Amino acid sequence: MKLTKVHVLVAAAVLSLSVEACKTKKIATKPAPPAQPTQPAPPPARPAPAAPPKEEPAPTPPKPDFNFKNIQFEFNSAVLKTGSYEILDKAAAEIKKDPSARFVINGHSSAEGTAAHNLSLSEDRANSVKSYLVNAGVNGANLVVKGYGESMPLTTNTSEESRALNRRVEIKLN
Repeated sequence: MKLTKVHVLVAAAVLSLSVEACKTKKIATKPAPPAQPTQPAPPPARPAPAAPPKEEPAPTPPKPDFNFKNIQFEFNSAVLKTGSYEILDKAAAEIKKDPSARFVINGHSSAEGTAAHNLSLSEDRANSVKSYLVNAGVNGANLVVKGYGESMPLTTNTSEESRALNRRVEIKLN
């Protein structure tokens, strides 16, 4: 029985509190609005006709720069020189700007060794560049590889500096 009396007392207390919360409260009166000036307000000004919005031409994306040169290789090797990585990264970024463009990767070598070896080496160098570009996200189907061996030197093959310039790959728009 004690539990029942306690429950009844708690329920009565909750009921009395909720009834108290539901009573309407007196609201203070709002202050009177400030007195209006006695002068009549001027008629609203007519807004100027809106000028038609100027149509700005859509910004044209910059044209890709397809001038990729100075991709250099070690002597008798298809291994890229580390200085060529920056050039190839730029080339990959530019090629990606126009995914429909097709390119020819021309491999070259210096005049040391046999003509057949240099032709094979130049093709390997061009394939090395193609692999780098494909790994950088360029579509390999848009890249054609050609090897020219020693047949198209930039300079004479009389010094090591000139031979180093002839060990190269050039990427050209097809």
